[in-house]
Amino acid sequence: MTPEQILPSPQRRQTYWHTALALAVLAAVVWLARRHWPMVETGAVRLAVADQGWLLVAGVATVATWPCSAFAQQGAVPDRLPPGRLVAAQFAASAANHVLPAGLGAGVVTLRFLMRCGIPFAGAATAIAVKGTAGGIVRGALIAMLVAVCPGVLLVPSLDARYLVAVCVAAVGALALLAGPLSDRCRRALTALRAYLGAVHARPVRAAALWGGSLAFVALHCVALVAVTRAVDLPLPPARVALLHLAASTVAALLPTPGGLGSLDVALALALTAAGAPAVAAASAVLGYRLLTVWLPLIPGLVVLGVLVRRGSL
Repeated sequence: MTPEQILPSPQRRQTYWHTALALAVLAAVVWLARRHWPMVETGAVRLAVADQGWLLVAGVATVATWPCSAFAQQGAVPDRLPPGRLVAAQFAASAANHVLPAGLGAGVVTLRFLMRCGIPFAGAATAIAVKGTAGGIVRGALIAMLVAVCPGVLLVPSLDARYLVAVCVAAVGALALLAGPLSDRCRRALTALRAYLGAVHARPVRAAALWGGSLAFVALHCVALVAVTRAVDLPLPPARVALLHLAASTVAALLPTPGGLGSLDVALALALTAAGAPAVAAASAVLGYRLLTVWLPLIPGLVVLGVLVRRGSL
């Protein structure tokens, strides 16, 4: 089967652009790492002698993120899913997400799992979209809350009112042009989505699982980073570290690198340093956080992925 038969031309071009951008980001990260290698090496040494108790807390928080992700995915599905296989699928999805760009791996794994559980393609795709939307809303609410608690940490650039007006006019014009061709399609999609959300939220247990699991997932990642900063004696308050993590991960999500590889590392290190952390401590904290959340679970996650494929669960 040729590549033309596997992907339509627009999707194939989009994949090429994503791959090229990911390679460019990774090349830039490698260049930065080589340029600042003494600082990275010193940070690694500092991590090796860090407080083991706090690192254990970070590890426990990381492990707890996968059941929380499974909890949120179950909340986005009206039907009951097998809990053990659901947690295993989320663990495997996190590993696949570190191999393929822009969350594609996690989406594909979860989609196949839901379809293997008897959910039609449209319902499975909607469930994934609902979970992602809930996670984005929770992340935005936490950022807003932490900005109020830690004023002045995030510096929002001031924009001329004329630029804002121009952007609004352009957006309204684009919507007006697309309103005719897409109105019926959008109306049908919104109607179907509203019906699906109604089915999910008609059961309070599902709604609690969706929103509670999404909140716990994001909060536990913040706890993991805070624990690592405590382990390496990084002198920043926990609330500020959590806010910087949420902001940096949001910015890094705009770049299609696998699992935020490179983009999240640089964004998080720069955010911690700009907030007043010593460069060596910031590098050590980022290394420890990424080691716990990406590199240590990667091989076991890929093994679980292979087992699920072999058993027909994916």
